[in-house]
This record gives sequence, structure tokens and C-alpha cells, in this order.
Amino acid sequence: MEKKKGPVILDEESLARTLVRLSHEIEERNEGLDNVVLVGVRRGGEVVARRLAALIARTGRGEVPCAGLDITMARDDLVSAFILPDARRNELGFAPEGKTVVLCDDVLHTGRSAVAGIEALFRLGRPAKIQLLVLVDRGGREVPVRADYVGKNVPTSKEEYIEVRFRELGAGEDSLTITRR
Repeated sequence: MEKKKGPVILDEESLARTLVRLSHEIEERNEGLDNVVLVGVRRGGEVVARRLAALIARTGRGEVPCAGLDITMARDDLVSAFILPDARRNELGFAPEGKTVVLCDDVLHTGRSAVAGIEALFRLGRPAKIQLLVLVDRGGREVPVRADYVGKNVPTSKEEYIEVRFRELGAGEDSLTITRR
């Protein structure tokens, strides 16, 4: 199946600006960053969380604990009991109890990854709050999930998806592009 590239919705520069804005929104909504931790859904969401943590630290606003979260075993769409997915053990390096966890992901579509992320978090402890942050909300929910922080709303059809490219994951440059199947 051939993919047709569509418009770039976030390039490197606009992605950087979006992350700055989102970092300020997190701080504002939580009246500071004292009790906030960032947890990114592996792979793209982890990049987002780590970039936010680095940005906050660079601006002198504090050190926010940050970790990646493997949601593979919490997904409701594992195809077969005979195929074992490449799942990692989740160890955040900090306790989520009593914290405001900002669960980060790159794209929100059906909401199933967000639900799996929340379930995986609860297996690690009981946060005081979980807030959802996404770079792009493309609509198309199958479960009642809404992001607390959204970089950009981009309604898409079922034939379209968002191709996310990050330098940390081997891309030459950062970009989020609409692609048609």
C-alpha cells in the first residue's frame, strides 16, 4: 500500500514553539511544577515528555521527573495469545503516588493508547491526578477520552494518519505530516 505525503502540520520550529507553550500550560494549570511528573508513552510520547522536561530544566523553572511507559501489555488490541509482544518492564524511577502525572503522547486518535497508558500507570501506583498531553489530536475517538493539553487539533479522515518523525528516533529532522493510505 503506497503512502501519499500530505502537508506538514508541525515542522521543527513550530514543534519547538508548541512544546514551549505546552510546558507553560502545565505549570499554569498545576500552579507550579512541585508535584508534577512527566510520563511518556513509548516511543513518541517518551520523546515529547523528555523534551518537555529538558525545556523546563533549561529555562530554570525546575527539574521535573520524567520516564517512559511501555503500554504494550495494557492494550486491548493484542492480536494473539501465541505472539508475545516486545514488552518492557515499567520502572519509572520515581513513585507516582500522590503526584500529578502528565501522560504524554504524540498523537491522540481513538483514545485506546491513552486508556492503556492510564491502566499501565495504575499498575505502578496511585497518582493524585493524571492529565493527558498530546502534540496532535486528530479526532476519531472510540472511547471517551479528552486531552488536557493539545499542541494542535488536526481533524483527519480514516484514510489519513499522522506520520511523526523525531530526531531521537532516527529521523533527519522533526516533523509531523498528514499521510494518506
